[in-house]
Amino acid sequence: MKKILGLDLGTNSIGWALVNEKEHDGEQSSIIKLGVRVNPLTVDEQNNFEKGKPITTNADRTLKRCMRRNLQRYKQRREHLITILKENGLITENTILAEQGNRSTFETYRLRACAATEPISLEQFARVLLMINKKRGYKSSRKISADENGKIIDSMDMAKLLYEEGLTPGQFMLRHIDSGKRYTPDFYRSDLIDEFNRIWERQKVFYPEILTDPLRQELKNKNEKQTWAICSKPFGIVGQKRTTKGDAQKRENYEWRSKSLNEQVDLETLAVVLQKINGQISGSSGYLGEISDRSKELYFKKQTVGQYLMERLDKNPNYSLKNKVFYRQDYLDEFETLWEIQAQSHSELTTDLKNEIRDVIIFYQRPLKSQKDKVSFCEFENKQVETESDGKKKSMTIGLHVCPKSSPLFQEFKIWQILNNLQVSGKVMTKSATDLFGYSIHTEKGRRFLEQEEKERLFHELSIKEKMSKAEVLKLLFKNHKELDLNYSEVEGNRTQAALFNAYQTIIDMSGHGSHDFSKMRADEVYGIVESVFNRLGFNTDILHFDSSLNGKELERQPSYRLWHILYSFTGDDSKSGTDRLVDKISGSYGFDREYAAIIAGISFMPDYGSLSAKAIRKILPHMRDGLKYSDACKYAGYRHSKNSLTKEEIDNKVLCDKLTLLPRNSLRNPVVEKILNQMINVVNSVADKYGKPDEIHIEMARELKSSAKEREETTKAISNVTAEHARYRETLQKEFGIANVSRNDIIRYKLYMELKDNGFKTLYSNTYIPQEKLFSKEFDIEHIIPQAKLFDDSFSNKTIEVRSINIEKSNATAYDFVCNKYDAKQVKDYEARVEDLFNKKIISKTKRDKLMMREADIPSGFVDRDLRDSQYIARKAREILENMVKVVVPTTGSITSRLREDWQLVDVMKELNWDKYDSLGLTETIYDKDGRRIRHIKDWTKRNDHRHHAMDALTIAFTKYSHIQFLNNMNARSDKAGSIYAIEKKELYRDNGKLKFLPPMPLDVFRTEAMRHLSEILVSIKTKNKVVTRNVNTYKVKGGKKSRIQLTPRGQLHNETIYGCIKQYTVKEEKVNGAFDEQKISTVADKRYRMALSERLKQYGSNAKKAFTGSNSLQKHPLFIDETHTLTVPEKVKTVKFENVYTIRKEVSPDLKIDKVVDAHIRKILETRLKQYGNDPKKAFTNLEENPIWLNEEKGISIKRVTITGVSNVVALHDKHDHNGMPILDKNGNKQPADFVCTGNNHHVAIYRDADGNLQDEIVSFYKATILANQGLPIIDKNKNDGRQFLFTMKQNEYFVFPNEKTGFNPKEIDLLDPKNYNEISKNLFRVQKLSKGTSRDYFFRHHLETTVDDKKELQEITWKRISSLDKLKNIVKVRINHIGQIVSVGEY
Repeated sequence: MKKILGLDLGTNSIGWALVNEKEHDGEQSSIIKLGVRVNPLTVDEQNNFEKGKPITTNADRTLKRCMRRNLQRYKQRREHLITILKENGLITENTILAEQGNRSTFETYRLRACAATEPISLEQFARVLLMINKKRGYKSSRKISADENGKIIDSMDMAKLLYEEGLTPGQFMLRHIDSGKRYTPDFYRSDLIDEFNRIWERQKVFYPEILTDPLRQELKNKNEKQTWAICSKPFGIVGQKRTTKGDAQKRENYEWRSKSLNEQVDLETLAVVLQKINGQISGSSGYLGEISDRSKELYFKKQTVGQYLMERLDKNPNYSLKNKVFYRQDYLDEFETLWEIQAQSHSELTTDLKNEIRDVIIFYQRPLKSQKDKVSFCEFENKQVETESDGKKKSMTIGLHVCPKSSPLFQEFKIWQILNNLQVSGKVMTKSATDLFGYSIHTEKGRRFLEQEEKERLFHELSIKEKMSKAEVLKLLFKNHKELDLNYSEVEGNRTQAALFNAYQTIIDMSGHGSHDFSKMRADEVYGIVESVFNRLGFNTDILHFDSSLNGKELERQPSYRLWHILYSFTGDDSKSGTDRLVDKISGSYGFDREYAAIIAGISFMPDYGSLSAKAIRKILPHMRDGLKYSDACKYAGYRHSKNSLTKEEIDNKVLCDKLTLLPRNSLRNPVVEKILNQMINVVNSVADKYGKPDEIHIEMARELKSSAKEREETTKAISNVTAEHARYRETLQKEFGIANVSRNDIIRYKLYMELKDNGFKTLYSNTYIPQEKLFSKEFDIEHIIPQAKLFDDSFSNKTIEVRSINIEKSNATAYDFVCNKYDAKQVKDYEARVEDLFNKKIISKTKRDKLMMREADIPSGFVDRDLRDSQYIARKAREILENMVKVVVPTTGSITSRLREDWQLVDVMKELNWDKYDSLGLTETIYDKDGRRIRHIKDWTKRNDHRHHAMDALTIAFTKYSHIQFLNNMNARSDKAGSIYAIEKKELYRDNGKLKFLPPMPLDVFRTEAMRHLSEILVSIKTKNKVVTRNVNTYKVKGGKKSRIQLTPRGQLHNETIYGCIKQYTVKEEKVNGAFDEQKISTVADKRYRMALSERLKQYGSNAKKAFTGSNSLQKHPLFIDETHTLTVPEKVKTVKFENVYTIRKEVSPDLKIDKVVDAHIRKILETRLKQYGNDPKKAFTNLEENPIWLNEEKGISIKRVTITGVSNVVALHDKHDHNGMPILDKNGNKQPADFVCTGNNHHVAIYRDADGNLQDEIVSFYKATILANQGLPIIDKNKNDGRQFLFTMKQNEYFVFPNEKTGFNPKEIDLLDPKNYNEISKNLFRVQKLSKGTSRDYFFRHHLETTVDDKKELQEITWKRISSLDKLKNIVKVRINHIGQIVSVGEY
C-alpha cells in the first residue's frame, strides 16, 4: 500500500487529499482525508499577479514612506539652514520668516524676483533662501524612464537658431534635408506648439468653419494616429495613398509644413501636417519636456526662476505654481545671481558662507546607496557559511553576484541558450542523397534542431539585432522557408549591441553618410557600413566587436566591453542633461565628436540581472557555442544544472527530511509566489504530522501559476475579451435560435458555425451547407479534427462542424487522411484551398490549419508534456521543495484531471452535495436540453461557489498515476501491440459503451460514496490575520561601532492616506425610536410635538429608555399619541438634528464627483448648472477643465478645480492646529485644537462582554488603536474591565464561529466540537467573520465556510451568510480554532 498526497495548488487556495493506493493484489485503495486551505490575497495582489505585474504587495506603502522621508529631509535642511543663518547674524530668534499681515500673499516671491537686480535686507534674503531650499529643482538621472516622463531636451543652440532666423522646426528641417543632412535634431516642445499655432491661424483664414476652437482643443496633446482620426470627419477625408516613400516622403512632409505657413493647402495635406507636428510634440511632451521648455524661456528672457514665477503671478494671482519645476542648474544659477547681487550690499555674505549654504545645505544631494548587496548570488558560484553575531549562530551566503542582463557576455549566453533550443519543422529531415557530392538531397516532413552551421549564421545576425521574427529566421536559413515552422514566434537578439548600433545608425545619418535602417539589413552589410564611416571619421572601430572567448582580464579590457561598462555604471552628473561628464569620457576614449558622443550617452540599458555570474557564464558559454544544451554545457563546465538532476543511486541514497522548512521572508522575487509556497509547506507539514509522511506527492498547479508574467497578462486580457464575446453569443442564441438555457457547448457550436461564414456556411470536409435552423439538430456534430483516440486534445483548435454521417464514417482517421482517402484529387485540392483561404483571412488559427492538414504519421507526441511546464520558476521551486520530503513528486495538469474526473463520475458530486440546501429554498430548476434530456440545475451556481471543489480535484490528482499521463501523452502509439502504451491500455483502461475509460481506484459506486462522505466532513481552513506588529531588531552605525534597538512594525496599513479637515454643521438623520432614546437623545428630535411626547413617556418610566421604548412599550406595540383625539401618533422613525463635526476632504472636480456631497451650496449650484449644460453627462461636463474651466469668478480668472466634500465619520487627528509661523492655535478655553484627521480604516476586532444584567455588549477596536496599544506594551484585547463586565470572546476577520440552528435544533454547546465524527453537522453551521463595522448601527457579517462568493443574496441569508445587528444573536455561538488541515484544535477564545 502506498500513501499519496495530492495537491491542487491555486493562487489563493490549496486543495489536498491523502489516499492509500493499492500496489499488490489483495489490497484495496482508500481515502484517508480531504481538505482545503484558503490563503486569501488582497484584491491588488490577485489582480497584479494575474496581470503579470511584478509590483510587490507593499509597493504603495513604500512609495508613501519615500515621500515621508523626503519631507523629513527637507525639514532637516530647513532647520540646519535656519541655524546657520542665526549663527552668521542674518536673522535672530525673533525674526519672522513668513508673510505677515494683509496683502502679503506673494511678498516672498516678489522679494525673490527683486533680489536678482537690487539689494534687499538680510532678513528678507533669509526668507528667499528658505524658499529656494523648499524647491531645489530637477536633478537628472540617466536611469529615469523616458517613456513615463518624456525626454530631456537640451537644444539651446537649435532654439537660438530658430529664434534668430525666424524659422519653424518644419522650415529648418526642409533646409536641413536640402543641404544633404537627414538626422532630425530635438526641438523644444514650445517651438513645435508655436509652429502648430501659426499654421492653424494661417489656414483658419481659408477654412473658418472647419478650423474651430473646439476642434483645436480636441487636437491638443494627441499623437499622430489620434490626430488623423479626429481630423478625418470634419475635414471629410479618407486618406489617399501617398506617391512618395522614405526620404522623399519625409522631405515632402516638411515642404508641406513650410507651405502651410504662407498659403492655402488642401485639407488632406493639412491633416498630414497637423498629424506630423502633433507626433513630434507628443514625443517631446511629459514632465521632462515641460521642464526643458521652462528652462529655455529663462534663457531667452534672461530671467531667474523667481522672476519667471513672479511674472506669472503678476499676470494672474490665481496662477498655479504646482509642479512648475525647473532644472537643478537653473536654481543654482539663480542662487549665484542672488548671492552676487546681495553680497555687494551685505558684508556678512562671504564666499565661505555661500559655499556652505549652497553645497552643504540647500543643494547637497547624498549619493545613492549602493544596491550591490541586494543583487542575488550566482546559483553555481556561492556557498553557505556559519557566522556568529550577538552570541547567535547564523547561516549566510557568500560568493559571486549575478551578471547584469545588459552585459555583452550575458547577451551572448542568452542567444546561444535560445539557439540550442530552436527546432524547425516541415520538410527538413534529410532522407537520401543521389551521389557523393550531394547535388540532390531529398527531405521529408519532421522536426529537428538547427545544425551548427545554421546556428552560427543566425548568431551572427542576432549579434546586432534586438530580435528577429520567425519569418525572418526561416528566410535567412532556408530556401523553402514558407513551408517551414519554428518553435519560437520570435528570437531575442543582443539588445545591448542593438541599442549601440541604433546609436551608430543615427551618428552616420547626422554626419551625412547616408540614411540606413540597420534592423532590415544583413549583419555583414551593417558592419561594413559602420566600419567604413567610422574609419573615415577617425572613430575607434574596436568598439564594434566583442570576443567572449578571451581569457582573464583581456575580456574586460576590450573596448566594446569597456564602453558597455561606462554606459551601464554611469548614474549622472550635475549638468542639465545629466550626461556631460559621460559625453566627455566617450569623446576622449573613443574619438567621437561631442555631438556624436551625446547620442551614445543617451543609451540606457535594462536594469535587470540574470541568474549566473560572469565567471559561471564564461565557463559554460564555450560548450554552448559548440552546440550543447544548457544542462549538458553545465555538466561539462563542472556544474550541476539542477538540484533535481540526480542519478537513481543518488535518489535512493538521498536523506529526506521529516518536516519542510518555510521559505525566508523576501527570499523569492514575487511575494505572492512566496506566500503560496509557504502555505503549501504548512499544509504538507500538518498532514505529515497528523497522518504520517506520504510516500509520494502528486501536484497540479493553476494555469496562472505555471505561466510567466507576460503570459498571465495576455491570458487575463484574453479571458476578458472571450467573456464579452460569449455574452454577445449567448444573447444571439437566445433571441435568434430561441435557446432559453444556453450551454457552453451551444456557444462552441455557434462559434464553429460562424467560423464557416466565409465558406458559405459549408462544412470543410464534405462542403455541405448548414442551414441555420438545423445547426442545433442531430444532423450535424461537433467533430474532432484529430480524433481524441489519437491525440488528447479537446481544444477549440481541434474542432469543427460536420455532417453526422461523415463524422461516423471518418471514425478515428485524421481530417486530412479521411479527405484524401474518400475524395478524388480535385476534391482534395478544393479542401486544401478552403482551409488555406480561412487561414489567410485570419479566421482560423495556424494551429487549426496545421491540424486540418495533418496526417496520422505527423501527429506529435508529448502533447501533455508541453502542458506540464516544469520549466517555469514556481513549478520548479515547488517540486524542489517537495523532493526534500519524498522521493517521488509527480506533476500533472488540469486537462488530465478533467479527463479522470469525468471517467470516475465525479463531475456532478459538488452539485449533489449542495442540492438539498438550494432545493429547500426553491433555487433549483429542471431544464431540458435540445435532445429532450432532463437536467437538474441550481440557479446562478457553479461548483466554484464551493471551496470543496479544490479537495475533489486533489482527490483525482492523488489517484493520478504516471501511467495515466504516459498514456494520454502517447495515444497515437496504441497501435503498437508490443509497446508500453498498449500495455497501459490493457491494464488501466476499460470500454464503456465503446468509449475507453480509465479504471477507477475502487468500484465506482464505492468511490463516489466515499468521496461524498469525506467531502461533507471538510471544514475549510482559512488564514487569519491576527498579528498586529512584528518585532524587528534595527541595527545602525554610531561612532565607535553599531547599536541595536527593537522596533515594532505594524503588520498593515494604520489608516487611509487621505487627510480630512473638520467643520461644524447641522446634520439631519431619520432614526428609529429605541432604547437609546434617553433625555439627551430626545432633545435632538426636530419636531417639538414628538419631542414633548417622548420626553413625557420617558419620565413615566423613571428615565429608563429601554423600558419606555422597547419590548411591549415599543411605538409599534404601544403607540404614543400627540393629540387629544388619539388620531396622531409619534412615528416609529423620527428626524433628529445635531450640530456636529463633519469631516471633509478636498477633491478634484472629475466625472466621479458626487455633487450632493459638496459642502459649499453656491459651488454646488454652479456644478449642477454645468452638469445640466452638458446633458447630465459628467464625462463631458467635468473633463478637460484646463481648456474649458468652470468659473467661480471669470472676471478675476478664478476657476473651480477642487471642491470640499463631506467625508467619513470614524477619524483620529494626527496633529494639532498651528499658524503659518508654526505657533499652536488654541481654542477659547486655551486648549489645543486637533487637525489633519485620518480615517482609521479597517477594524482589528470586536470584543464581546456580558454585563451584570446578563446582556451582551460590544467594543470595536481599530487596527490603528490596536497598534498604539501594542507599541505601548498594553494588551490589545482588554479582558479585565473595571466596570464589572465579563469578557467572553473577540471576533476578528476570518475567525470561525459555530452557530445554533433553530430549524434543525442544532446547538453547538451540546456536542463535542473536537470530535471529527461531528464535522458533518458542524460544517452546516460553521461561519467565518467576513467584515465588521460599527457606526450609528452595528453590522457584523458572517460567511459560511464553504462559500467562495461574497454575494449578499436575500434568499440565502442565514444559509450562506449572516448579518448581525443585534447582540442577542451572538448569545449561543461558539468560537473555534481550525488548523491548516481543517481540524478543530480549540474551542472558545484562544
